[in-house]
Amino acid sequence: MTAEAAPRKHRAAGRPVQKILSKEGITLAALKLIAAGGYDALTMSGLARKLGVAPSALYNHVTSKHDVLVLVQDHVMANVDVSGFGTLPWDEAVRRWAWSYREVFSRHTPLIPLIAVLPVAGAPRTLAMYEKLTSGFLAADWPQPLIVPAIVALESFIFGSAYDVTAPEDIFEPGELAAANPKFTAAVRARQRDEGAGSRTADAAFRLGLEGLISGLGAQRRGWAGGAQPPENR
Repeated sequence: MTAEAAPRKHRAAGRPVQKILSKEGITLAALKLIAAGGYDALTMSGLARKLGVAPSALYNHVTSKHDVLVLVQDHVMANVDVSGFGTLPWDEAVRRWAWSYREVFSRHTPLIPLIAVLPVAGAPRTLAMYEKLTSGFLAADWPQPLIVPAIVALESFIFGSAYDVTAPEDIFEPGELAAANPKFTAAVRARQRDEGAGSRTADAAFRLGLEGLISGLGAQRRGWAGGAQPPENR
């Protein structure tokens, strides 16, 4: 008798399995590249290697590195807390937002030079943050033409302070030049004594500067509400 033939194996239908890309996956890979090597490390070819795909596969989702940076900006900005606007007084809402903003960017300092000058077009979560801020400023009787300048003033301080979080605690220590700069050295020593062990120098500086900005901006807002002309109209 003839042995029964073994059943033939058929190849599964469809194309070979490939990595599935998404904008979220591209964003996270880009963040890792920037965190590891800064802006120069983010290239379309490097991003493709990080994701394990051909560069051409990226262009089904983004058209350029600019698009990738917009995705990164939107991802990071979504973590900034704007919940105080609409629920808290203006100064308290700004305080909560600013501390959150600095905390977020202290973890992403390589992004600051990029995001600080990156247009917000195409970044819905970033624009939603600014929309919430603007609503809060309007509710606090801010003149509309001065809302964006006030936000930019706060952001400029926040970005610089985010760098300060990662600076060494002895950044102002004059070392062997202490005797030649006695007044500055004494001020450094006084700060160290005043802050005490375990306190964060960056936090103390941020608190001092932020409170000054909030007080100053608030005073100007009250002056404009009382009939004073905004600076640009003087």
